[in-house]
Amino acid sequence: MCFDLQPTLKGELLQLRPLRAQDFDELYAVAADPLIWEQHPSRDRYKREVFNVFFRDALESGGALTAIDSANGKVIGSSRFHGYDQEKSGIEIGWTFLARAYWGGIYNREMKHLMLRHAFQFVSSVVFLVGPQNLRSQKAMEKIGGVRVGSRPDASGRDSLVYQITASNFALSAQT
Repeated sequence: MCFDLQPTLKGELLQLRPLRAQDFDELYAVAADPLIWEQHPSRDRYKREVFNVFFRDALESGGALTAIDSANGKVIGSSRFHGYDQEKSGIEIGWTFLARAYWGGIYNREMKHLMLRHAFQFVSSVVFLVGPQNLRSQKAMEKIGGVRVGSRPDASGRDSLVYQITASNFALSAQT
């Protein structure tokens, strides 16, 4: 069975579907908030020209998803699958952001649970890279069961903390 990097996933609060070029305006309207990026290594991603590069890379990645509020159909953010390694049975989830109105845990938790449930059909381990200064994302990772297992450079060469969730830990947390 082949890993579908751009599935459509539905939860109670949100839906994830493959990112499309026509999502740019709605997604940029979310990303244009500088507070979303204040702890992120790319603090200027709220600028249109910087977000343009991020969006183009997301489209080209083949693993980007658009997050949509199930209640009103509004685009509220995005996330990605990246670096699927069949031999090591792993994948990365990242590049996630949500509109501030959706901060506080329940939307991010559902987004990550939908993505993790999908990923664990194909892999035994999922990693997340988080900037050392991004305390919000570190706390969010811990809330969903991520365990810090080290650090490594991200795709841009910046130091990142590595959080991991294994299929067995995810299954255990789903039972509680």
